[in-house]
Amino acid sequence: MEFTSSLTAPAVRISGLVKRFDEKAAVDGIDLEVQQGEWFAFLGPNGSGKSTTIRMLTGMLEPTAGTIEVLGLNPVTSPLEVKRRIGFMPEEPLLYERLTPRETMRFVGPLHGLTVEETDRRAAEIFDLLELATSDQDRFVIDFSMGMRKKVSLATALIHGPRILFLDEPFNGIDAVTTRAIKDALASAVSRGVTVFFSSHVLEQAERLCSHLAVIAKGRVRAQGTLADVRTAAGVEPTASLEEAFVRLVGGDRPAASAFGLGFLG
Repeated sequence: MEFTSSLTAPAVRISGLVKRFDEKAAVDGIDLEVQQGEWFAFLGPNGSGKSTTIRMLTGMLEPTAGTIEVLGLNPVTSPLEVKRRIGFMPEEPLLYERLTPRETMRFVGPLHGLTVEETDRRAAEIFDLLELATSDQDRFVIDFSMGMRKKVSLATALIHGPRILFLDEPFNGIDAVTTRAIKDALASAVSRGVTVFFSSHVLEQAERLCSHLAVIAKGRVRAQGTLADVRTAAGVEPTASLEEAFVRLVGGDRPAASAFGLGFLG
């Protein structure tokens, strides 16, 4: 499935984005821009606003204030047009457990206007890319591990050829072999011009994979740009690790062990 509109617009443009739940601001005035074709990491501690932001970008939540554009389109006023152009993989895979991966794809593909034949062809390619064994393609999802469920969830997000992939903690809770398979699939997508926007608190993956990133804490973006830009914003050395920059930005410096009554550790 090919889309031709909004080819020159940023993949994502956010201005003054706010989301409140009662009196609590989960997202508190975010400005962010992601260009098409970038592999972008959205990093932050648990509860920082990452998932809430992604849910607004994908049209699952309406903002309290601010504006969002996804490929030049507003997810609130043009939800179907946006959903046709994106793929979404939630942190916890939402799958029909009494379907097999092959049946799942035959369910999802036609929802995007694909024929059964085209769905089967694309599914075979995606399963091969994700290293989902042939013997597993006709097993019920209920019998799958978290890693295998994430493979199927990513497959459903890829089946229609999206221009942006939104992934919420894609590497959380999976083994090294599954992580490699998912990384390879995403690298293949990026090489074809797909924008990958993923949230994570696994800093090592972001440091190795991403061309651009943003760090969010308490609902606010603390730094964004290249890794060098983030290091500069954090005030750390140019050779510092992403972890060092991240901790400085989110205010996570740890007190001395003696402050916890653990002086014996030192």
